[in-house]
Formats: sequence, C-alpha cells, structure tokens
Amino acid sequence: MNFSQIPGQKEIIGKLIRSVKEERVSHAQIFSGPEGCGSMALALAYARYISCENRTGHDSCGTCKSCVKYEKMIHPDLHFVFPVIKGKKTTDPVSDNYLEEWREFVKKSPFFTLNDWLGSIEVGNAQGLIFASEASEIIKKLSLKAFEADFKIMIIWLPEKMHPSAANKLLKMIEEPPEKTLFLLVSEEPDKVIPTILSRCQLIKIPTFSERDIEDYIIKRFGIPQEKAADISHVSTGNISRAIVLCEDEESSLSNLDKFRTLMRFAWKRDVLSIISWSEEIAVTGREAQKNFVSFALRLLRENLMLTLDQKKNNLVFLAGEEATFSGNFHPFINQKNIYPLYDEFNLVFSHIEANGNAKIIFLDLALKVTKLIR
Repeated sequence: MNFSQIPGQKEIIGKLIRSVKEERVSHAQIFSGPEGCGSMALALAYARYISCENRTGHDSCGTCKSCVKYEKMIHPDLHFVFPVIKGKKTTDPVSDNYLEEWREFVKKSPFFTLNDWLGSIEVGNAQGLIFASEASEIIKKLSLKAFEADFKIMIIWLPEKMHPSAANKLLKMIEEPPEKTLFLLVSEEPDKVIPTILSRCQLIKIPTFSERDIEDYIIKRFGIPQEKAADISHVSTGNISRAIVLCEDEESSLSNLDKFRTLMRFAWKRDVLSIISWSEEIAVTGREAQKNFVSFALRLLRENLMLTLDQKKNNLVFLAGEEATFSGNFHPFINQKNIYPLYDEFNLVFSHIEANGNAKIIFLDLALKVTKLIR
C-alpha cells in the first residue's frame, strides 16, 4: 500500500511524510478515526514509507527490496496484532495463528471492517478479541533486533479489543520501548483504549473521506456509472468500507433491511408469535452479524427521523435504493417522541451481545419493546 493508492487524506499524508523527512517519527502513534476512514491503509503506507530504501519526497519507491516485501506483507520487520477468535485453531489464540489468512485478506483491500475480517475466517458465534496470550508474543517479537529495516514496526489493529493483561504489557513496552521499535495503533474507538496507553501515544486524528474522494475511488475500482457512484458516495457518509460493500455485496445490506422491515411489521401488528420466530431466527446468526444488524438499525432509525423532520431538503438524509423506498413509507412512525427510547433499546442490545448474553432473550426483549414504542 502506497500513499498514492489512498483516495484523499492529503493533509494527513503530508504530515506523515514530513515527520519522516524531519526525523520526528514518534515511537508510539495511534491512528484514530471512525470505521471506513482509511486509518489502516494510512498505517500500512506509513510503515512502508519509513522502511523504504529509496523513498521519494512524496511516497515509497515501490521497487526496492523492502517495498516488494511490504507488497507481499512478508517483511520480517513488520508485525501485526489483530482480533482473533478462540476455538477454531487453538484455545489460546494469538494473531500469528491467523497470519496467512490476514495477509491474504489485507492484500485484497486495506479498506475493511472487523465484520469483514471475522467473516473471512468464519467465526460463527464467536467474537473477535486480542487475547491475553498475545502479550508474550509481542514481547518475543520486539525483543529481537531489526532484520533488514532501520525499525521494527508493529501495527496493532483495534487496540480497544485488547485484553487488559495484554494492554498492560503493551503499556510497559511503550513506556520503555525496545531500540528502533515503532508502534502504530489503529483505533476506531479510542475511548475504549486504556487511558495510560492513549496518554503515551501521539494522536493522529483521521477524518472521514469526502464524497468526491469516495465517488472517484469506486468509479475507478468498480467501473460503475457516475450517477450511481454519486448516490453510493452520498449514502456512505464518508465510510469507504461501506461504499465498497454497497458496490460488491448488496446482499448484506438487503438482508439487514429485510430483518429490520420484518421486525417493524410484526411490531406494528403486535404479532407476538411472529416476533418470537423473528427473534429465534436472528439468534442463530453469529454475534458479529447480530452487531452488524444493530448498527444498521441504528443508522436507519436516524435516517427515518431526518425524513420525518423534513431534512431531505437540507441534504441530511443518506438513503438510496430499497432503503429509500422502504423509508419513504416507514418514516412517519419514527418521531421525536420515540427516537430516544428506540435508540436506547438498540444500543442496549449491542452491549448485551458484546457481553455474550443469550441472543434469543435479548432480541425477543428488544422486539417486544419496539412493539410498544412503534405505535
């Protein structure tokens, strides 16, 4: 991944390049931004630029020995830590157990979500975490001297998913870093990273992409018509990962829309037997898929409230396709009286799923509460 392959983000890229030129590279940095802002792509391009043997004034060369190995994700001084699952390969998992899958996954595209990654390794009902066992692996990797580059670079994707014991080990290494070692943390929820780590990292805030940047990117990558690309870009609200999903896999969005539409129909009819069946069906999907549905539902509730408040004229509604068709009829049922309790209930479901609660009970409780709130 070169900087030139990242659409937009020119200001951030400029700052990163200047830090290398001026030899002001902090040993611990946290790339912080919302899902789909390209923070992982920036971290990869930055690491590659630092390690490049013939870097230019604006990018890595792409042809030196280091760049070739970075392209294949096999550079011996580039290390990764990322969420994995228990049980599939080991009951005491570390990132290296999934390193081959990770390399192939990231090489396909640096713009992805946690749900994308976990779906690629077929997690089932498990949740992705960075487990305590990762701590010793971090120490072992970074205790060695750099093999080829000037620096050993460790990219930690989603440190907010890290077990406290692993986080505390990482903290000690950040406080007393091994020689010539760089930590690049890539976080979507920095408020969930332990404060002592945050306070010792240089914070790099990554903004969302502009609509034009996303539009140009998906036209170039997928060859879709400009009008459709503009619609997708607008609906994506700066999230390039969502734009890619809308181009590649409409089934996922349509599946979530169908679940939401079915829930609201049964809730309005107060059809308790159908509500029970609905909760049982969604309970057998994986926890990541359940969280994905809840996130989708929260976004759709927001868009329908904006429709109810007549905010389409102010360009504050981000809907297209079947979502727009459904919401055109549904939005009168979402208003200022029920939006806050509905939001609270869906957010509570998300928290309970993360805490490994009984999915059947969680979604049945949600559906019954929606039945009261939707009328």
